[in-house]
Amino acid sequence: MSNMSVHLTPEQRALVGTVRELAREKFRDRALKYMDGTFPWENVRDLAAIGVLGMAVPEEYGGSGLPVFDTALVVEEVSKVCYTTAMALMGEVGVQTRIISTYAPEHMKRDILPKVCTGDSMLAVCMTEPHAGTDVANYRTNATVAGDRVRLNGVKTLISRVDEAQWFVVFSRIDGRPGREGIGCVLVNRDAPGFMVTSRYHTMGGENLAEIRFENCELPLEHVIIREDGFRKLLSAFNTQRCLNPSVSLGLAEGAFEEAIKYARDRTAFGRAIGDFQGMRWKLAEMYRDIEAGRSLLYRACLTASPFPDPHEAAIAKMFVNEMAIRVTSEAIQVHGGYGFTDEYPVSRFYRGARYGTLGGGTTETLKDLVGKKLLGDFDAVDGFLSMGTF
Repeated sequence: MSNMSVHLTPEQRALVGTVRELAREKFRDRALKYMDGTFPWENVRDLAAIGVLGMAVPEEYGGSGLPVFDTALVVEEVSKVCYTTAMALMGEVGVQTRIISTYAPEHMKRDILPKVCTGDSMLAVCMTEPHAGTDVANYRTNATVAGDRVRLNGVKTLISRVDEAQWFVVFSRIDGRPGREGIGCVLVNRDAPGFMVTSRYHTMGGENLAEIRFENCELPLEHVIIREDGFRKLLSAFNTQRCLNPSVSLGLAEGAFEEAIKYARDRTAFGRAIGDFQGMRWKLAEMYRDIEAGRSLLYRACLTASPFPDPHEAAIAKMFVNEMAIRVTSEAIQVHGGYGFTDEYPVSRFYRGARYGTLGGGTTETLKDLVGKKLLGDFDAVDGFLSMGTF
């Protein structure tokens, strides 16, 4: 499989090639040992050594300030061999880093962002609550401002990297203001008084998630990094995640497809390679078709970023690529027969990782509703969908 279906610059080709070589030579053989929830520090340090962790960090803070498209290419390559490492990487190059680099005070940027580049400071984003995931407007976590101090109360759940992260970007209501207009964002250090990890969950993809409780968690006022117009700002930044999440899905589909091709060439039945049977060739052709269709949608969405991707392009790409990856990884298991159901072959890991895509970063159902609403609103009775400017 190749990432060269669009015209990449020499710099992009070099970046993809370097990450691909690292992933194949080191990450592939390590992937199985991280399925128990062990954090892939070894791989994270290797990524830091080649400058990958600083992709979302502006150059003045030690990063490379690469656009969303370049970042997605790298996440895709890592995902081809190891889901848990891809998710760890996404935490450093995704929405939390971009929120800090865009909205945090200057001195906080200078303190946090260089450490992100070196892997010395891990970040986590806290959105989901026990009663509300995609329904951001009904979040209950609240930051009360009193003078130069802030008290944060609430619960966030299904949070990645809780035991590794030093800083948490927390979507919160500000001063109890209701609805979407009341949503803002605070930055919490794990050592802040009132910060507690209350539950842990091991996922079918291999990584650990956790629940966090903030109980009169006291913060300085400057840690309220988004206060006005917060919902729009946060959702604009979050569209980055709606490109990186499907980048993981695309990489998993590609990794599973490559394993299926190798198996179809090597496995024999009735005296010939199973890839010689028409039914198997058609299955592989359909898998490849779906991967390439998903790649086109995703790359197009990534290229709209300025600095954040177009919300509707990102939504379309995410819902298609997420569902495509589930189909393709499932078919890769079918190609392997009974062996595909075992941990000795990587396709089962690809399938388990792919199942996350439709759940995180906005569920498929929510995104379909968003896209459907735009289609109904933008349809031009004379020009049809040409008026949308995207077809």
